[in-house]
Amino acid sequence: MNIALLDDYLSVVATLPSVAEFLARDDHHVTIWKDHTTDVATLAERLRDIDALVLLRERTPVTSALIARLPRLRVITLNGPYPHVDVKACTEHGVLLCAGAAQPSYATAELTWGLVISAMRRIPQEMARLKAGQWQGTVGTGLRGRRLGVLGYGTIGKQVAGFGRAFGMNVMVWSREKGLAAARADGHEAAQSQDALFENADVVTLHVRLKPETRGIVTAGHLARMKPHSVLVNTSRAALIEPGALVSALRAGRPGAAAVDVYEHEPVIDGHPLLELDNVVCTPHLGYVERDQLDRYYRAQLARVCAFDRGEPTDAVNPEALTPRH
Repeated sequence: MNIALLDDYLSVVATLPSVAEFLARDDHHVTIWKDHTTDVATLAERLRDIDALVLLRERTPVTSALIARLPRLRVITLNGPYPHVDVKACTEHGVLLCAGAAQPSYATAELTWGLVISAMRRIPQEMARLKAGQWQGTVGTGLRGRRLGVLGYGTIGKQVAGFGRAFGMNVMVWSREKGLAAARADGHEAAQSQDALFENADVVTLHVRLKPETRGIVTAGHLARMKPHSVLVNTSRAALIEPGALVSALRAGRPGAAAVDVYEHEPVIDGHPLLELDNVVCTPHLGYVERDQLDRYYRAQLARVCAFDRGEPTDAVNPEALTPRH
């Protein structure tokens, strides 16, 4: 099979054990594309001879216009949600979409805490001062005894809450009823409401999956309820926050700071309003960008490609694409 792997913008994919092993085989041909593009004509030219397409999360949209121009494409694979893939068009053109459950991202939970500490102790700002020949310029805030608010108690939210307890914080959770029950079972406090979470927490961290019903779930009103010294952390999705609300809230002083790893449009290469604020720590969507995490990701995707090639597809979203009429 001819297999394409998209968006290797760090030039690291070929060095991962899972991919290196696959590249050494002689029964498949693998092309790795390093530069990112969403231009349909460019993608159609690059992928015209491809049988299998391995996507890196939600970075490249696979639209009906693109699928129609890829007559050889037979299977697309990824882990996690797939709002960027036109499933109907895939089915109509006989392309099987295989999407496994999102893998636990320990790397994202760990980065969340790197951002929490960086924001509360103003580590990036103090590094800049030191490089400029200046000594201490701020007094940071510690974690022990303060309240951590976790919005969303799924796999990552649960890990983040556990780390918060290890730091000696009092953990408060707001989630769907299933998540609240799990949080109570783990010994955490369940918030009375989402408003209460934002009002009472010293750190609020978002761990909610982006869906139509969660888009804009954090409003300007929620942010205005936060304390002047509190920190908002987002390593999930930018669209969970009402557009423009976070920048306005930070300028107004509630919350006092933020730490952000995700943005409305990525990659951010032409600036962003958050980058202009001194009370924000920004990282370029590093949550899942960790070697072991990426290796597990690609091992799962290439295994699905091989299973499809054997006639034993797994994690099929649209099995009807394999019916004879397609």
